[in-house]
Amino acid sequence: MSPEPASGVRGRAPQEQHLAGVVVVVTSDRRSGELATALERRGAIIRHSPSLSMTAVEDDADLLDATKRVIANPPDIVVATTGVGFRGWIDAADAHGLAEDLVAVLSRARIVARGPKARGAIQAAGLNADWVAESETSAELAQFLLAEGVDGARIALQHHGSGADGLDEEFAAAGAEVESLIVYKWGPPADPALLARWALKAADGEVDAIVFTSAPGVSAWLESFSDGSAPADGDDASGTGASGALERLKARCRDGSLVTVAVGPITAAPLRAVGIEPIVPKRGRLGALIRELIEHYAQRAAEGIETEAGRLFLRSSCAVIGDDVVELSPGALRVLRLLAGNPGGVVSREQILARLPGNPTTNHAADVAVARLRESFGDRAIVQTVVKRGYRLRVHAT
Repeated sequence: MSPEPASGVRGRAPQEQHLAGVVVVVTSDRRSGELATALERRGAIIRHSPSLSMTAVEDDADLLDATKRVIANPPDIVVATTGVGFRGWIDAADAHGLAEDLVAVLSRARIVARGPKARGAIQAAGLNADWVAESETSAELAQFLLAEGVDGARIALQHHGSGADGLDEEFAAAGAEVESLIVYKWGPPADPALLARWALKAADGEVDAIVFTSAPGVSAWLESFSDGSAPADGDDASGTGASGALERLKARCRDGSLVTVAVGPITAAPLRAVGIEPIVPKRGRLGALIRELIEHYAQRAAEGIETEAGRLFLRSSCAVIGDDVVELSPGALRVLRLLAGNPGGVVSREQILARLPGNPTTNHAADVAVARLRESFGDRAIVQTVVKRGYRLRVHAT
């Protein structure tokens, strides 16, 4: 885990960088670098914490044998459930000198795709999808084929990482002969402790947004709250520790301090099942996901506090004022949150002391905390002393 940054002005945040200072946890393994780079260009601070690993089985003997059977006994229908899986199947065939024969066989079959990404992979192989489940659900795909009838048909079914969603059994029960092809599998995260740590940090207010790109990834992430792997900070009825972390996280989602983003409705389903409503782009693409997250924070621009030093936004680990991203220590951030919670109002030293770690009792400790906050903002006069009463945020006079 990266060390905590020092307090102070970190850099500039141009107006178009609506994600400036936003801590985003990326939970995907595949294409995580591409996603992280795109978000960082918009000012986000990325924390990579994969909830699953993806293991390709392109050299697996079972996949090779199944591919040979498909070539020897051509299917009537080909079902592509994922883009990465279909591409992986073609790549695996190519590694064994079978790609040309496989593509020739598939070109004579009726090809159906479970969503646009699968269709894109089909087209990349020089083939055309005859039908696409725009909802990206296996249920829609099954309904379509079963309504047309599959009795006596031979179906080649490319699984996604979590299995075939019961499609094998449904088609077989309807009289089809099914050839299953497993191209990749979801596995446990490479670093379960890292996953648990960032899940707990999200619950405890140290994360602004979490990005999900697969339903299995969401499920694994949610399981980290209940499998005992999360480092506990207590365990009582008040909702602390790992057992209460999910409730704290859900509360943050409800009050808008934590944003979850799912690439599509299938990915969103496990979140909705536990009462978390994520942002879901209309098109299941990484680009659309990124745009939705940017748009969310762009729309929240009006929520900033107009101070005499510029518009102030609070993030989970820093502040953005004007065009500057200001790194803050945990103590300074607590004080700033207290002041921002009562813009222009006086906050007493006693109130500040109650927010500081270590339970300090002297006014001097409160004064030192405010002094450190001011130091973090450099020459920006953001906090005003109110003699004998306390401190207040210098808000812009209206």
